[in-house]
Amino acid sequence: MSKPAEFEYRDFQRWRRPAEWTFWVLLFTLNTVFNGIVARIDNAKLAAWEPWTWEISSSVLILALLPAVLAVERRWPFRFDTWRQNLPRHLLASVPFSAAHVLGMVALRKLAYWMAGRHYDFGVWWPSFGYEYLKDLRSYFLIIALTCLSRLWLVRWQGEARLLAEPDEGPPVEPVERPERFLVRKLGREFLVAANEIEWLQAAGNYVNLHVRGRDYPLRSTMAAIEERLDPRRFVRVHRSYFVNLDHLAEIEPLENGEARLKLRNGSQVPCSRRYRAALRERFGETAEA
Repeated sequence: MSKPAEFEYRDFQRWRRPAEWTFWVLLFTLNTVFNGIVARIDNAKLAAWEPWTWEISSSVLILALLPAVLAVERRWPFRFDTWRQNLPRHLLASVPFSAAHVLGMVALRKLAYWMAGRHYDFGVWWPSFGYEYLKDLRSYFLIIALTCLSRLWLVRWQGEARLLAEPDEGPPVEPVERPERFLVRKLGREFLVAANEIEWLQAAGNYVNLHVRGRDYPLRSTMAAIEERLDPRRFVRVHRSYFVNLDHLAEIEPLENGEARLKLRNGSQVPCSRRYRAALRERFGETAEA
């Protein structure tokens, strides 16, 4: 019997980081093998270990620089709505990426040749760097492209929420300004999530994540915009980046620094800043008495 999709997604999230690194290692291993075979054929007169040293040193450095590239992509996401703005930043970032790659792989090659009692000559650095930069530019944007495709696939699997819009004709079935349901699209299907099922909301860049029964549904909105649409009798702001549903709040744990830790009925924890703590205690007390 197959697992429900939500459990499959939750299981994947636990193993996401090892799975991603396994993918990158396998990808660059296969690339090294293919490039090594071609380099060996093109340089048949050289010792067999030399072309393989060139390709392995290059792949090792790219893998070592991979976390930096992914960090840059997280800082300046390459999406449909941001790529024009962030493309110059990524082009600029590709220059130190290429410089670090070339310097590192040359150092590894010199070490390998020294261990073999040989001398490695990279050649005149400026023409060689221009050639290497064009290859590194391709590698850099291949990483960015695969990261974007992975994110798109995860969003489709995870599901993405949006607010219900007014119909073209006739009055809306339910309030649009204070929605009782959110439309969620996941793997080509659409379904409705009741507002009272949302446990908490969290700001994430240009999105607000709706946490519902262990799943996150990103909603393209800002906290300020979504605050105007939430029912104040049910949702309360507890942090610059968080709203909680009072129906799911179980406990307020004070902290020594004046802030608080909120424990929800499902066991999750949400931070509460000092600024919102007093108002929350008052609201939570009223809710509990009710």
